[in-house]
Amino acid sequence: MAYPSFVVGIAGGTGAGKTTVSRLITQRVDDSVTRIPIDNYYRDLSHLDLEERAEVNYDHPDAFEWPLLREHLETLLSGNSVEMPQYDFEIHNRKEERKTVEPTDVIVLEGILALYDEEINDMLDLRLYVETDADVRILRRIERDVVDRGRDLEGVIDQYLSTVKPMHEQFIEPSKKHADLIIPEGANSMAINLLEEKLRNEVEGEGVRTWEREELERELAGERTADRDATATTE
Repeated sequence: MAYPSFVVGIAGGTGAGKTTVSRLITQRVDDSVTRIPIDNYYRDLSHLDLEERAEVNYDHPDAFEWPLLREHLETLLSGNSVEMPQYDFEIHNRKEERKTVEPTDVIVLEGILALYDEEINDMLDLRLYVETDADVRILRRIERDVVDRGRDLEGVIDQYLSTVKPMHEQFIEPSKKHADLIIPEGANSMAINLLEEKLRNEVEGEGVRTWEREELERELAGERTADRDATATTE
């Protein structure tokens, strides 16, 4: 296609399961999907040393270079490629290399503040918020940061209490008011199946560009009713 037909924003707290939701709802159309992690748009902090970079509040909206993200999203929507920054979590800074990203049928913008910026929200066709209990999210974050990113446990806990938790309450949680759909407990199978089918239809030309919240909510409600009826019958 000359430009992507559909843009999905997926937000939610740290460890909520945003990446899992993104992967599951697009697995049938993976070749037609461009994924944009907003973490790649953390500001370049090369002017700070490592210790100073480690003290930055990365859960605050000011940590992101929003003008560049808006520019890149607009460029992709116009059918042109972009050179997306890459981020290194171990050094708390961008890498030198960039990644060429081509426009595709579907763009998935994913990150804790994917629904925060008003201008970016206007570019999204579907806004999802993944809602998962805080105790589950902190356990996932500890595992990710300690095992995958090589950070010490005490530092991860201190960061969570000093910045992650208060920023979630101040900025991330309120952004769910912009969501068209809230997906409970991360990879909720009922919601995932419906969304995956909708995306597949969109890519195959059977969908429509404007997704109606009421339509999806009716389908979800119908699925829940059917499940309850089936459970009552088996019991």
